Parts: sequence; structure tokens; C-alpha cells
Amino acid sequence: MDLEQVYREQYRSLVGFISKRIGDRARAEELAQEAFVRAIQQQPKHPRTWLYTVAANLVRDEARRAAVVRRKLRLVRQEVEVAPAADETWSRRERSERVRRVLDTLAPQDRQALLLKQEGLSYAEIAAKLGLSRGSIGTTLARARQRLAAAWQQASGEGGREDVAR
Repeated sequence: MDLEQVYREQYRSLVGFISKRIGDRARAEELAQEAFVRAIQQQPKHPRTWLYTVAANLVRDEARRAAVVRRKLRLVRQEVEVAPAADETWSRRERSERVRRVLDTLAPQDRQALLLKQEGLSYAEIAAKLGLSRGSIGTTLARARQRLAAAWQQASGEGGREDVAR
């Protein structure tokens, strides 16, 4: 069978086969072309079967490469999280101190509501601690966050680029 004819008949199907497995049409087209280049070099006796076998191998290789990249990225991310640079540590400490100073400017109820929420308490628990109704906690927290953001902007003079209200 002529490879040119096989290309005309099988290219779209081969791209679909690869695309379903890797989820990237453009990359699937590249891998299909690679399979045909190898077919031209090898001149297989049964080109259709051979092409799909090569394509499946290329898909497996692609998955292995992607897994290696993901592992490397995960390791890099862990290194960054575990060993932050000294200036990052200083920035975190400085930012924490700034947040504490801004929190001190808020009304006691706003400050307590935000801190209790940050500790992971539920609305019902916050309501009980503050002596408020559970239904009012959402509004109380929203207003406290707005006041915190406004106080942050005023204190920092940066236009509030950092989001401390979350």
C-alpha cells in the first residue's frame, strides 16, 4: 500500500485517535505527523496497523514526559514553600505586623468577627461568641472586611493592591 494513500485515508482518524488520549488537538497533529515521518523512514508492510501502534507509543511517551514535568514542578513548588528566601520571610513578618496594626484600628466587634472566622469558626459559633444572631454574621463579616480593606488602603497608601480582607 502506498504511504501517500494511507496518509490521505488515515491522517484525520489518526489525529482523532491521538487527540482523544492527550486532549490537545494541536499536539495530536504533531504526533500524527511524527508517526508518518517514522513510517516513511521504516516503510512498514502494514502501514495502518503500524501507524496506530506507533501513535499509541508516542501517546505513552507524551504522558511519561508530562508526568516528569509535573513531578519536577511539584518538587520546585515544595522547595519554595519549605525554604522561602529571607526577604520573603521578612516580607511576611512585615505584612503580618501591618495587618495586626490595621486590625487594631477596627471596632472590637469587627476585629473579633474577622479573627474568629479566620480561626475557622462557623457562623453559628461566631454568633454565639459575639452574642449576635446567626443570620447577621454574614453581613457583619462583609462589613468588617470592607472596613479592614479601607483601613488597609489608608494605612498603606498603596491603593489596596494586597487583599487582607480574605
